[in-house]
Amino acid sequence: MFALRDKSAPKIFSFDQLSGLPSPVEKYFRLVLKEGQHYPGTIRLKHGGQFKTGLDKPWITIKGEQYFTTLPPGFIWKGSTKLFSARDMYIGTKGMLEVFLLDALKIVNGRGEKFDQGELLRWLAESVWFPTNFLQDENKHWFPVDSKTARLKVKVDGLDLSYLVSFHDKGEITTLSTKRYMGEKLETWMISLSGYSEINSVSIPLLAEASWKIDGKMIPYARFEVQEIEYDMALRY
Repeated sequence: MFALRDKSAPKIFSFDQLSGLPSPVEKYFRLVLKEGQHYPGTIRLKHGGQFKTGLDKPWITIKGEQYFTTLPPGFIWKGSTKLFSARDMYIGTKGMLEVFLLDALKIVNGRGEKFDQGELLRWLAESVWFPTNFLQDENKHWFPVDSKTARLKVKVDGLDLSYLVSFHDKGEITTLSTKRYMGEKLETWMISLSGYSEINSVSIPLLAEASWKIDGKMIPYARFEVQEIEYDMALRY
């Protein structure tokens, strides 16, 4: 994945880029970024947290590491528990999910268009950890909804993605919600964010919770806490 990354000179952020954005979006970028910051090309992080193997299952402890490229879009996530390990990824326009029982027996091998869409949605939502990736360009556009909400629409790798993004009074992103495939059906998928802290001169959330909306009820299944994050370090831990 790192071999595919764009190796041209990094872009530099300026507050001039925020002209015309919806007010909560502009407030967010003014909070989390600084004038003259470079756009990171790669990101790597480690996290702890809890996970459910099913929406009706108990929470278990999980730890993981994750690697991203911003251009082209890409990520690899490796998570492990006492019971299973998993690899979630999006590389070269293709998404994939693999799950191994006791690190040995492959019990899930998810591929195809639904996984392409789902993993690309994950990459986009997790841009909260490298927020220059949310800046408007020829493929990403923000649209106003109200004083605390905006719509982000993205066209990438032939897919059209859309998130409804909610903001705190301070400017922080609190939730991102979209439609994502759960099996064969499109269901509401939401990421809830908190615990913002400034790391590497960027303000990012350290706590993230993923949920599915089923029969009108939000049911969380993953709670991650970022423990370490580095930019432009294109190496494995």
